[in-house]
Amino acid sequence: MTSQERIRNLLQGKPIDRVPFVPFIYGFTGLNIGYSLEEFWSDGRKMFEAQMRSRQMYDFDGNPMFTYADYGPWEFGGEIKFPTGEWTMAPIVTRRPVHTEEDAWDLKLPDVRTAGSLPIGLEFSKLQRKFDMPAMPPSAGVFNLAGNLVGAETWCRWLIRKSDVCHHLLRLALEHRIQVLEYWIEVFGPGNVQARDGSALESNQLISPKLFKEFAFPYIKELHERILALPVVPHIPTHICGDNNLNLPYWSEVGFGSPGLCSIGHEVDIDYAIEVLGARNIIVGNINPTVIQSGRPEEVYEECRKAIEKGKKAQRGFILMSGCEVPAKAPPYNIWIMRKAVSDFGWYD
Repeated sequence: MTSQERIRNLLQGKPIDRVPFVPFIYGFTGLNIGYSLEEFWSDGRKMFEAQMRSRQMYDFDGNPMFTYADYGPWEFGGEIKFPTGEWTMAPIVTRRPVHTEEDAWDLKLPDVRTAGSLPIGLEFSKLQRKFDMPAMPPSAGVFNLAGNLVGAETWCRWLIRKSDVCHHLLRLALEHRIQVLEYWIEVFGPGNVQARDGSALESNQLISPKLFKEFAFPYIKELHERILALPVVPHIPTHICGDNNLNLPYWSEVGFGSPGLCSIGHEVDIDYAIEVLGARNIIVGNINPTVIQSGRPEEVYEECRKAIEKGKKAQRGFILMSGCEVPAKAPPYNIWIMRKAVSDFGWYD
């Protein structure tokens, strides 16, 4: 099968030849073809080109995508810095738009035509459509976006002490997500846009299931319901980052589309993800990025083998992916060895 046939059949519930390989990969592809990370992240055309050429080189499935972990502050009037030094791999926030409770109440929804990374994302999406791919705007999960506006440390304190302010920021974040999607639909037309979602600050490494239930779950559920009511591609790829083991039962109540695509971090066992989410969703994941960055090829290969053998039992299907973004300076051979593991272990009978 071609990559296009394989992914189409997977989404339609039809048989496929092997497990698809869709690495969670951004900055690596820029360095791979000779761009600096600053060039890659600041230029939609270079970002698209780098991912397309790297896909050709490593023979992986899936389409190029654009977003970054600290999405939100720049779009709401703060400032970011593109990576220039040895240790920065992606855009980082240099000034957040919210420092005080008063800042939060005064915050306004930005103009989605001009805010932050959205012009870069629009340039990127024009190339997606040129190659007959759904246009996918940059985004972040509602809880993550709201937390990014103030910073994780302050956000976690405010969840306990200033719940009304947190709900206000969450509502702004949700409405921003919908406004961006509506703008993309206006530009690219109904049926040509795909939404995505993700979590990071929701991880149980930062918040309890009780806080997840109060502050994250209602907005995730509402966002997905509103997305699926729009004229968009009816699948919401969602990266459930980090240790979400205690939150996963809540995630099972969220609609991800028909089918959904649920990407998990290495902290969540694939068997457990299949048990909780696998009846209605394709399970995606979950090779440890630290192993991809620092492990020997044999370690990467073995992790992929274990993941593939578990994932092939998923009722609705499985995609091999890194458990979070592939580090930009990971050894190129370790990406190749992931693809080799798919060739060696990923075929269906």
